[in-house]
Amino acid sequence: MGIAERKEREKDLQQKMRRKQILDAAKRVFHNKGFSATTVEDICQEAELSPAALYLYFKNKDDLYASLNLQLLEYMSEKFEGLYREKGLKAEEKIEALKDLLYDLFSFDPLIVINLFHLQASDGLTNLSTERTTQLNELAAKCLRTLGKIFEDGIAEGRFIDRHPIALADIIWIIFSGAVLWEKSKQMINPRKDYLKQTLDLAIDIFGRGIKAA
Repeated sequence: MGIAERKEREKDLQQKMRRKQILDAAKRVFHNKGFSATTVEDICQEAELSPAALYLYFKNKDDLYASLNLQLLEYMSEKFEGLYREKGLKAEEKIEALKDLLYDLFSFDPLIVINLFHLQASDGLTNLSTERTTQLNELAAKCLRTLGKIFEDGIAEGRFIDRHPIALADIIWIIFSGAVLWEKSKQMINPRKDYLKQTLDLAIDIFGRGIKAA
């Protein structure tokens, strides 16, 4: 490896480390203060960087938050892909496995999960760059396509009713987002109410029974 190539690799590694440093700091501040109350200056202070250094990697606070959502979607995509490729499970068993998988996805980072659903349900995407919007939409679509493959296999095997696989994947996404937003809104009134896991389990169970072929 030549000197120039080694320097370029070291530069790339340094940039990746700096980007991770900023994202980790942003996540901590967003958790503590919430998105609206957080400023770029807060994140810079937490990351021990100047605003000029931060702006080399992210355009603004919205861009930073979107990047955290991208991390979550990448994690989701990996989990859905792993479930789809699980050879030891039948199609209906994979749907059953979604109970724990979806709750684990929420537990990975509750604040970012909730933000992702709010972002998709509002005009938040209009504040992002075309590049970020495209990345978010493409990753979300990839998650749905992977879920759709599970339903496609189940339909082909005669285990599920013959409905469009992506439509069935959409319903899973609706169940997940709806349960998260509804249960978390109830917790704002009574913090002791934490029934997300039970709600998800029941919803997926009813859904799984409903799509079984006669």
